[in-house]
This record gives sequence, C-alpha cells and structure tokens, in this order.
Amino acid sequence: MKFRELHPNIRLRIGVGFVQRLLAVMLTPLLVVHLAKLYGAATAGVLTVIVAFAAIGSNFLGGHLADVYGRRPLLVLGELGATATFILLAAANSPWWESGPVTFVLFLLNTCLANIATPAADAMMVDVSTPENRPLVYTINYWSINLAFTFGALAGGFLYGEYFFGLLAGAAVLSAATTFVFWRWVSETAPEGAREAAAGVPAMLRGYLSVAKDMVFVRLLTVAVLTRAIEVQIGYYIAVRLADEFPVQEIVSFGSWAPKVDGVEMLGVLRAVNTALVVGLALFAGRLFGKLSDRTRLYAGIGAFTAGYMVWAVSNSAWPLIVAAVVLTIGELANVPIKQAILADLVPAAARTKYMAAYGLNARIGLVIGSVSVVVGAVLPAAGMAVIYGLWGLGAVLMYRSLLRVREERQAAEAAAAPEKTAV
Repeated sequence: MKFRELHPNIRLRIGVGFVQRLLAVMLTPLLVVHLAKLYGAATAGVLTVIVAFAAIGSNFLGGHLADVYGRRPLLVLGELGATATFILLAAANSPWWESGPVTFVLFLLNTCLANIATPAADAMMVDVSTPENRPLVYTINYWSINLAFTFGALAGGFLYGEYFFGLLAGAAVLSAATTFVFWRWVSETAPEGAREAAAGVPAMLRGYLSVAKDMVFVRLLTVAVLTRAIEVQIGYYIAVRLADEFPVQEIVSFGSWAPKVDGVEMLGVLRAVNTALVVGLALFAGRLFGKLSDRTRLYAGIGAFTAGYMVWAVSNSAWPLIVAAVVLTIGELANVPIKQAILADLVPAAARTKYMAAYGLNARIGLVIGSVSVVVGAVLPAAGMAVIYGLWGLGAVLMYRSLLRVREERQAAEAAAAPEKTAV
C-alpha cells in the first residue's frame, strides 16, 4: 500500500500534524526563553511547570470530550483556538504593544487547546487505519515528526532574535490554514455507537477509572514508560556526562583540516546523526524490515535501541558514539511503528480517545525519570547507568512478549467469531 491509498483523514492528519509539530518545536522553546528574559529564569521555570500541568489536564479533558462529541469537533476547536491565540500572541509581542502577562496567558491557552485536541487526533488515526496498514501509517507519521523537529528547531533558532513577531504571525496564518483543512475536509471517524451519552466531571472520572483498571492497558503504558525512559536520556544524564567527561578530540582529519569537538558539540553531532538517519530512512523502513515478523522487528529493534544508549552511557570516544547512534536509530526505525500498531490493536474502540489521553502520560513520566537519572548518575558510575538502561530494555521486551500474546489471542477470537456473524 502507498501513501495516496490511505484513508483521506490519515493523509490530512499527517500533513496537519507536520505543521502543528513544526510550530510547537519552533515556538515553545522561544516562548520559554522570552518569558525568562522578561521575568528571570526562576519565574519562567515556575510558569513553564504551570503550563506543563495544564497540558496534562487538558489532555485528559480532551480524551473525554472526544468520546462524547466525536473527533472532528475537538480537532476543529483545537485548531481554531490555536489560530486565535497565535494572532493575539503576535499582537502582544508586536512593535506596537508588548505584554508579558498576556503572553503567558496566551501561551497557556494555546498549549491547553492543542492538548485538548491531541487524543482525538491520535484516535482518528486508529479509527480509519487497519492492522495491515498501521505499520506504514505510523512509519510515515514518525518520519513527519522528525522532519518537523528538524525544520522547526532550525527556523526557531535562526529567526528568534529579530523575527519573533514574524514567527508568531506566520504561525497564526498556518494555523488558520490547518483550521480550514480540518473544517472542510476531515470527516467524523468515531465508531458507530461508541460515543458516550454522559458528560460532566463524574462521567469523565468514571471513564478514566475504567481505563486504569484495564491491566492490558496498564502494561502498554508501563512498557511505553520503560522505552521512553531510555529515549530521554540523551537530554538528561547522557548530556550531562558528555559535557563533563568527554575530552576534546578530532572526529575526522583531511590534511590540515581536523575539526575538534567537545562534549556539548559531540551531543549535537549525535542528535544530528539520529535525526538525519530517521528523516533519510524512515520512509524506506517497510523495504528494510518488510520481510521480518512484528515480533522480530520489535525485539531486535528494542535490543539495538537499548544497546546504542548503553554505549552512549559509557563511551568517551567519538566514533563508537557515532556508530552507536546509527545502531540505535535503526533499532528505533524497526520498533516504533510496531509499538504504535500494537497499541492501536489493543485499545478498545468504545473509549479510544480516553486510552490515548492516558497513554500520553508516558512522555511526562519519562521526563520525570530523565530528571531523576541525572541525580542517580551523580552517584552511580557510567557502567551502572548502562546496566539500568539494559534492564529497562529487557523489561520492555519481556512485557511486549506478553502483549503480543494478548494481541494474537484477540485476533484469533475475532477470526473465529467472523464466520458466525456471516452465517447469521
């Protein structure tokens, strides 16, 4: 199957998702930096924490509302709200008017509205995909995320100083365009009979309580936390270790040209290698791994991914670190689409957006573990941290082993029930 053969909603969602992530990667760090300039680093940190907690609450609220009102209204609301807040953010940071308090409030509202729509967008991808095409769908989406990250980081970094107002105004224009796309072309995808009749806080709490009681989903969330805990180390313990321990050294030498890098620069090289490989190879993942079973892709992918991070945790030599970056990226490309497909297959359709909202907690928990890892790494030697990464990776493989078994049992039950329905 090719991209143009996918459901129109999926194609639109990936395209709009690229714009959304581009704007988020480009502007969120700049807004934090802007608040730090206005109020100082400490105050900006507190304000950022408020935004982070508001995002979590909005995510859960959006998961419930999408199950009550459907996917499309939440998607349109999120984009319409983003457009309005970007217009006002541009006005509040224009040559004619500047307001720090208004900037923070609008930043908060923008984040909340974006997160309200996120569970609906994630659920829509599952609604109109099939078990057969989900690896392709999530591979393309993964490629799109990394491409947006690359362009967004570059644009934000180079244009912030003199063009902050222009960036915000441009974001408003792009958000207006994506709002029109969702309103004009995206159709409702909530399964028939899946919408909940009950609204309100009690209904929402009952819904999320039932999600928390689903032990299969608890395993899905736990294994996502384990892999996320490894992934975030590049921005936490590994970043700190390289900055402190990595000796200045040459990477390549051509005659008199022999550039040297320190630990911080090496960190940038590793990030660049990872991102470049993902952008360059993700769309070919189907050809690279197409003949492998889901089980093989998942186990080998997590193994390579974990091994690469273990090397990153201990090595102070440039080329072993670069080779490890290549290995872990290949592992990442192999396992990420399969993990997403397993999640989609095991989440009940009747409460899909609630499950997606709850699943989003893995990213937040991973960031907390990343912060704690810096403290633990100050006590443990590098080899000890590598062992911890290895245990997390092993735990993920063992947990996915049980989840694959659950998926196989459900697929067998569905296959057995299908002839009976046909006969009736």
